[in-house]
Amino acid sequence: MHAAFAGVKVLDLSRLLPGPFCSMLLADFGADVIKVEDPQGGDYIRWWPPLLGDNSGYHVVLNRNKRSLTLNLKKPEGKEIFKRLAAEADVVLEGFRPGVMDRLGLGFATLQAINPRLIHCAITGYGADGPRAQRAGHDINYLALNGVLSYSGRQGSPTLSGVQIADLGGGALFAAFSIGAALFARERLGRGQHIDIAMADGALSWHCLRWGKYLADGVVPGLADDFLNHAFACYNLYETRDGRHMSLGALEPQFWSLFCRTVGRPDWDTPAYFEPGPHQQELQRQVADLFRGRSLAEWTELFADADCCCEPVLHLDEVMRDAQVRQRQMVVDLVHARWGAYQQLGVAPKLSLTPGTLRSHAPELGEHTAEILRAIGTDDAAQASLRAAGVI
Repeated sequence: MHAAFAGVKVLDLSRLLPGPFCSMLLADFGADVIKVEDPQGGDYIRWWPPLLGDNSGYHVVLNRNKRSLTLNLKKPEGKEIFKRLAAEADVVLEGFRPGVMDRLGLGFATLQAINPRLIHCAITGYGADGPRAQRAGHDINYLALNGVLSYSGRQGSPTLSGVQIADLGGGALFAAFSIGAALFARERLGRGQHIDIAMADGALSWHCLRWGKYLADGVVPGLADDFLNHAFACYNLYETRDGRHMSLGALEPQFWSLFCRTVGRPDWDTPAYFEPGPHQQELQRQVADLFRGRSLAEWTELFADADCCCEPVLHLDEVMRDAQVRQRQMVVDLVHARWGAYQQLGVAPKLSLTPGTLRSHAPELGEHTAEILRAIGTDDAAQASLRAAGVI
């Protein structure tokens, strides 16, 4: 079986979520990702409870299909080993603040002088320049400063998403796409390049719909002010009798009409359902009263054969048992020699010729150090000396 990124070697210095998710995508499609970690503890996310075996469940999901190398980049010997690895690598991925790699003596100019075909991808909060370049931040801050939170949620207060939009959507996905683009460009141009990924920039680009609306009408977006943002009855969340919730996304007329017929309220099926105005609050109240009349299971059964975009809000354990999810192999049953049986997330993109695969479990800290160093000519005696000196 062919792999899309077979033969691509990635040196991954990143930690926590954005960088590791990016390199996970590359690894899933065949890249040889070497997770370069500090010998004193490695990636912090390894130890965040709860644990699966000796490792965090977060680490188990994010770092599958990778190899782990312990290397102290503050030691001169560690820097030299990294340069030797970079000489044969295709990609260096890191998530330090701007300037850290240069201060380590491992910046893009230094590494590209060693390997002109090398691609260096840096994922940061705010990018390599600008007044916030050196400022600390997390997903919540990027979404706050770029305005996403200003119109996310119902009236009263902005609402956080349960998943990290800027970290994953603004950082990891843009980084993976850009690395793929740079690898493609290298085939034509013969050289690598530097990639500057700001999670705040990436999340800002997700404004595309509301930005377009603002350009046209000049109205600053706010909470519950739009048909996709709790303002319309036809696109909203509703509590059921048992305290669960149903999602209703009947935007198009045919879906709204079928919804109204299914629940026995043909009187709601008028053009006003998709018009802004104070009547939307009253319609929302009536629809909410309707949904509170039955349990989640009862509503799910009623809409099973009604194709009108009305679905239950499932809990994660229910998702893992869902027939569609299982059919799509988005939950995969695995067994580890020490951790035992567990369920791993599957590979989302389905490529017909070069599919992604789950080939190995997340590595133990430094599990592959010896084999990686042997491959660049560092024998066991030399490794013992490096280990004694705190380099590996």
